[in-house]
Amino acid sequence: MNNKGLSKLLYCQEQLPIFQNRMYDTEEEAKACPKGDVWLVEDQLTGLVSNAHFRPELMVYDAHYQNEQALSPLFHEHLESVSQIIDRCVGRNSVVEVGCGKGFFLEMLLSKGLDVTGFDPAYEGDNPRILKHYFDSGVGIKANGLVLRHVLEHVQDPFDFLLQLKEANGGNGKIYIEVPCFEWICRHRAWFDIFYEHVNYFRISDFHRMFGTVIESGRLFGDQYLYVVADLATIRKPEMNLNDRVVFPENFTGNLFQQGPAEPNPAAIWGGASKGVIFSLLKARSGHPVSTVIDINPAKQGKYLPAVGLLVKLPQDALAMLPKGSPIYVMNSNYLDEIKMMSNNAYQYIEVDHD
Repeated sequence: MNNKGLSKLLYCQEQLPIFQNRMYDTEEEAKACPKGDVWLVEDQLTGLVSNAHFRPELMVYDAHYQNEQALSPLFHEHLESVSQIIDRCVGRNSVVEVGCGKGFFLEMLLSKGLDVTGFDPAYEGDNPRILKHYFDSGVGIKANGLVLRHVLEHVQDPFDFLLQLKEANGGNGKIYIEVPCFEWICRHRAWFDIFYEHVNYFRISDFHRMFGTVIESGRLFGDQYLYVVADLATIRKPEMNLNDRVVFPENFTGNLFQQGPAEPNPAAIWGGASKGVIFSLLKARSGHPVSTVIDINPAKQGKYLPAVGLLVKLPQDALAMLPKGSPIYVMNSNYLDEIKMMSNNAYQYIEVDHD
């Protein structure tokens, strides 16, 4: 409990990189990256789960932050599914994407004929449909629907943020929200999916308590993500439901010491994004480090992962140095078939997100 007795401690992990997708030019710089502690708590008033040690002033995103997943055909299929939900439930006219990042998904929606405007102060492109500032009441746009993909988990006070979006949009409109699924993380004991920059962890039931009207909800991307489409006008302060408390698994990190053969056999991870950063860091701390990181994203290749300081290599370079039959930890089993194809099915593939 915290000193007010209003939060239940679920999990803690010290000194994780504050940006797991921030890439570095040298090993030394990567190892010296800013770090912070994670104390995951369940609020006993709202039932929401968050990191009690999160410091928002540390979170300054810049061009070194690389989280683009759309290079994968499988993830592209996921975005296609999301676009269909938005088309069906939110509509095609007057749509705003809040926190549109590098604009890939917005470009997809535009190509499908949706009337969409994006907002993101960190946007680096030149599409006039994307405005490089926050969406607020001063922008002069009232949308029929808002799209909020993988933004809410980064915001310290998600309820207040949603209230601000409601006000900015004139008090109404539909909203599509997509976030990681906390129930999936718990069920799979996915300790590598707990990040410092993800201050919040949601269940679908959280949004049913947060909105009076949920139009549609479900799970996506192998159940790793959840989504809701809700009526912004019906937002309300969530209250804890004692019959729906978080069920957090005992021995959450138990499989950290069980996966894969004992080193010194060379081992690689495939996926130098969020999961790979936390996985390689905690494996190293447990005395079972991996030696190689593989990623298909050119923006990551030749750079170093934060905290652990491993060099990210493109597949052909890494596999040329990795003996056939060596273990490859697959950071996301959704990509297993892609990975096997790219590596000629010549290795021992360990799906870290399967029990």
